[in-house]
Amino acid sequence: MDTELENTTDVLLTLGAVAAGVVLAFVLGTVISAVVRRAGRRSELARDLSRRLRRPDRAVLTVVAVWIAVRVTTDAGTPWRPAVEHLLLIALIVVGAWWVGAIAFVLEDSALQRYRMDTADNRHARRVRTQITVLRRLTVAVIVVCAVAGILLTFPAARAAGASLLASAGLISIVAGLAAQTSLANVFAGMQIAFTDAIRVDDVVVLEGEWGRIEEITMTYVVVHLWDDRRLIMPSTYFTTTPFQNWTRRAADLLGTVELDLDFEVPVGPMRAELRRLLGLTDLWDERVGILQVTDAVGGLVRVRALVSAHDAPTLFDLRCFVREGLVDWLQRAAPQGLPRTRLERAVDALDLDGTDERDGLGAPDRSDASGGPGRDATDDGGPVAPARPRRLPAERGARRADAPVVLGTIRRAGRGAGAAPSEDPTRLVGVVPG
Repeated sequence: MDTELENTTDVLLTLGAVAAGVVLAFVLGTVISAVVRRAGRRSELARDLSRRLRRPDRAVLTVVAVWIAVRVTTDAGTPWRPAVEHLLLIALIVVGAWWVGAIAFVLEDSALQRYRMDTADNRHARRVRTQITVLRRLTVAVIVVCAVAGILLTFPAARAAGASLLASAGLISIVAGLAAQTSLANVFAGMQIAFTDAIRVDDVVVLEGEWGRIEEITMTYVVVHLWDDRRLIMPSTYFTTTPFQNWTRRAADLLGTVELDLDFEVPVGPMRAELRRLLGLTDLWDERVGILQVTDAVGGLVRVRALVSAHDAPTLFDLRCFVREGLVDWLQRAAPQGLPRTRLERAVDALDLDGTDERDGLGAPDRSDASGGPGRDATDDGGPVAPARPRRLPAERGARRADAPVVLGTIRRAGRGAGAAPSEDPTRLVGVVPG
């Protein structure tokens, strides 16, 4: 009975000491946070440390206080003391990893705040942000691995297994390397991307026929935010083994074109002046490049290209749309003759245009002469008499031409010189001149 009472008293004493230690740790953590915050009023880093480390500090102090209370109030021979100390050791490893990770995050955020992303030329800031983001993920991975390894080493069986693993590390490393070849390749590719500056966060890229921005870079994959709000997830090895376009590799400003296929009669000079007027009306143009040129003239059309510039890719897209809409509106209002059109040509009977027709017998030798002289009858040869083809009057020929298909434009006839023989080709190809 006395033994049970003594054990109960020891347990109650231990619980009281633990409760007192928890309260003391909470008060001490609050005091430390207040002191750091008061000492760092003018320091953004100190304020972040006070805010981020408030909970990790209290957790570490609480575990330490409980451990001290248990060791002070119990004997080494207490049956449950080794199990409690083992649990407290594991808890201390966990909260210690939490505390180290919080400090790492504060330092990384402090470095990020020094580089602003809302400036016109933020190439250096994007590079630093990309590297810090990858370092943060790498730091978290290292802290987690170390914490898990530390927890496992607190178990005697795990320590024995670790020794046997080290003994056969060569074979296991080969097997693990072959099994995780793709994953390891992506991890090393992610580190290579971060520190070789091939791509950065917020870079404008074109890959797999898609246009988008680099939204996130991890150790194993890259997230591309496409123009229509889709996300394209690409493995890190893609950016180290496959060619792709990076529009903001050196600078964010870009050049863009607006091409129009127009008629040969388009007034290029006034159209160039209209382009300058349009560029002067918008803030999308960065005033670097704004020219208009005729780059091609084939197939009955001329290709007019407007070359403009903007300070980044989204602004360039909006500027191209603005210029295209403005030039089309100007063509409709001020230069409709420059709108694309199709010219046609047709084959026309040249003799019909002269008022004569060789096929009607006009200008041809007399049939009586061709048959052997005047007064000779075709029946004298014993052959059948062919019916004579009636001659068409000028009015009938005019009616036939009136029924012909209508061709827009003016038909320019190629005439013959005086005394020239009729053409052997009954048709002549004439050009159609716009009316």
